[in-house]
Amino acid sequence: MTCWYEGPLVAFDTETTGVDVETDRIVSAAVVVQDAAGLRARVTRWLVNPGVPVPEAATAIHGLTEDHLQRNGRWPAPVMEEVARTLAEHVAAGRPLVVMNAPFDLTILDRELRRHRASSLSHYLESSPLCVLDPRVLDKHLDRYRKGRRTLTDLCEHYGVVLDGAHDAAADALAALDVVRAIGRRFAARLERLSPAELHTLQAVWHAAQARGLQAWFARSGSQEAVDPAWPLRPELPAAA
Repeated sequence: MTCWYEGPLVAFDTETTGVDVETDRIVSAAVVVQDAAGLRARVTRWLVNPGVPVPEAATAIHGLTEDHLQRNGRWPAPVMEEVARTLAEHVAAGRPLVVMNAPFDLTILDRELRRHRASSLSHYLESSPLCVLDPRVLDKHLDRYRKGRRTLTDLCEHYGVVLDGAHDAAADALAALDVVRAIGRRFAARLERLSPAELHTLQAVWHAAQARGLQAWFARSGSQEAVDPAWPLRPELPAAA
C-alpha cells in the first residue's frame, strides 16, 4: 500500500502585502496538485490587485509591484472565491493540503474571504474535514534539536529539495510539497503508520507546544511578542467594543 507521502498531495501558498494576517492582503496565490511522487504537478495561479498600496518592502521580497498588480491583477472578491472553492474541492476529494506555516496562509485567506465575500474559509470547508500537512511543524517536531532557522529555503536546503524562484507562490507551494515528501521518507519509521488525518490532529498539539516554547524564549529574552498557539487557522479576533 502506498504511503501517504508518496501519494496525492495538494499545496497552497500566497504572496502578500505584509506579515499581518488581520490587515495585510493577498497579491498572488497558487495551488499545486501532484497525484503521486515523481509525477508532473498541475499548477493554478492567481494574481490579485489588492486595492491597497503595496509596500516596497513586500515588493522587494516577491517582486510584484503595485503598478504591475494594478495592470494585471484581478479584483480580490472573485479570486478569493475561486481559491476557496479550489481548496474545498481538493479537501472533499480527500487530498491532504500542504501549507508551509499554515496559520499564516490559511488565516490571511480566511480574512480576505471575510473582507470581500462576507464569508469564511470554514464555510467553504464545512462539508469535509480539513487535513493539513505543515512542513514547518513536522520538521520542528521530528528534528527538534537541530540548530538553525527553519524557513522554506532552509528546509529545502536541509532536505535536498530544489527551490527554483523563491517567493513565487507556485514555486514555494511546489517546494513545500516536495519537502513534506522528503520529511515523510526520512522519518518513515515514525510517520508511515500515521494517516494524514491523524497527523493533522497531532500537528495541532505539536504546534501549540512549539508556540509555548517560543513564547518562553521570548519572555527570557525580555520580548513582549506574543505567539499564537492556534493551528492551522487562527480564530477570528473579537470585534472592537
